Amino acid sequence: MTVGNKIHLLATRLWNINRSITGDGVRQTLEILKEVIPDLQNHEVASGTRVFDWVVPREWRVRDAYIVDQSGKKICDFKTNNLHLVGYSTPVHRKMTLDELQGHLYSLPDQPFAIPYITSYYKERWGFCISQIERDSLEVGEYEVFVDTDLFEGSLTYGELFIAGESDKEIFISTYVCHPSMANNELSGPAVTAHIADWIGSRDKNKYSYRIVFIPETIGSITYLSKNLSHLKSHVIAGFNVTCIGDDRDYSYLPSRDGMTISDVVAKHCLKHICPTFKSYSWTDRGSDERQYCAPGVDLPIASIMRTKYGKYDEYHTSLDDLVNVVTPVGLEGGFTALTRAIEAIEKNSFPRVTVLGEPQLGKRGLYPTLSTKTSGTDVRLMMDLITWSDGTKSLLEIAEACNSPIWDLYPIIERLTEHKLIELFDQPTPF
Repeated sequence: MTVGNKIHLLATRLWNINRSITGDGVRQTLEILKEVIPDLQNHEVASGTRVFDWVVPREWRVRDAYIVDQSGKKICDFKTNNLHLVGYSTPVHRKMTLDELQGHLYSLPDQPFAIPYITSYYKERWGFCISQIERDSLEVGEYEVFVDTDLFEGSLTYGELFIAGESDKEIFISTYVCHPSMANNELSGPAVTAHIADWIGSRDKNKYSYRIVFIPETIGSITYLSKNLSHLKSHVIAGFNVTCIGDDRDYSYLPSRDGMTISDVVAKHCLKHICPTFKSYSWTDRGSDERQYCAPGVDLPIASIMRTKYGKYDEYHTSLDDLVNVVTPVGLEGGFTALTRAIEAIEKNSFPRVTVLGEPQLGKRGLYPTLSTKTSGTDVRLMMDLITWSDGTKSLLEIAEACNSPIWDLYPIIERLTEHKLIELFDQPTPF
C-alpha cells in the first residue's frame, strides 16, 4: 500500500468524528492518531485558563441535534452530517414558525448543494447549516428544533510528540484537529502529519529533535505558545504549519512573517523543483496558525507548504470538501513528499568544504571517466559544480541553488565525495 493510500485510509477513519476546539471529538481523534504514533501525549488545559490575551473557553459536548418539519420529517440531522449544527450551539428544544427558524439557518446561495461550515465559539447562539436547495424547499408551518448540547467547565485538549535527535535544536511541526467532516481543510493536516512523525521516528538518525503538535486552530496554538514560548524561542530553528495538504490540484507556499528563515528558503527550493508552477503567497494572505507562531514577540521560523491553500478552492469550509472529489491518495502523497523533502533538506543542510587545493583528481578515485571524450565532462558536471562551490562558506542548499539542482540530487554526490575524503561537512560556515 502506498503512503498516500495509508494516509487516505487514516483520514477516512477520522471522517465522522465531530471535532471542535474542545471536546471528546479531539480526544477521539488523538487516540486514533496514536495507532500511527504511539508516543503522542495528550495535554489538558482547564477552561478559564488565561493564555496571553485569551481565555480557554468552556468545553462543548453534543449529543444530538435536528429539526422536525410539519410532516414529521427530520432535517438538518447532526447524526447524518455533523456540519449541520453550528459549532458551539447552545441547547434549545422548542417549536417555532418557519420565519423564526430562518433566522437560525445558514446556507450558500452560490453553492446550492453545499452545507456550509459555521461556528460561534465566543458568542452564545444556536443554529443549523443547510444546503440552499433544501432551504428553498421548506414550507410554511411549524418546526420543532432540538439541540442537545452542553457548555461546561472542562478543558482544551492537544497532542504533543517529541522525538529526540542528536541536537537539542528542534524542528517544530504543527497541525490542527478542530474541524468536523472536511477533508483538505482538516483531515489532510493531521493525517499527513501523523505519517510524517512516523517517518521521522523510523529514520536511523536525526540531526535535529522534533516537536510535533496536534492542536485546535488559533486558541490551541495560543494556548501552546503561552505554556512553551521560552523553550520554543530558544530551541526551534525551523518548522512548518501543516494544513490543506491533500488535494492534487496545486502546490502552495505561505511565508513566515520574516520571509527569510531557513523554513522559507527550503520550502521555496523544494516546491520549485517539485512543481515549478507552485503558487507563492505573501504574509498578507495568512489565515491559519502561522499568525500565532510568527506574531510579533513570538517570531518562530514557521512557514507553510500546502497543496491548494485554504480559501482558494470552491469547496473550502463546506461539505463538498470531501475524501472523494477533493482529497485523494495521490494528493496526500504529494503533500507528504513535499514536506518530507523539506525536512530532509534541513537535516542534510551543511557547509561543505573541499579538502584539496585545485580540482581534485577524480579519475584515480573512480569518480571521473578515465577516457576523455566530448561528453565525459557533462557526465560529472553536477559533481564538479558542487565541488567548485564547496569552499566552506556556502550551505548545501545555497550550492543547490547555484547549481540549479534539487538539493536531493546532491545527497548521493556528497556521500561519495565524503567517502573519498574529498569533502568535509561543517554545521557552520568554515572557510579556508
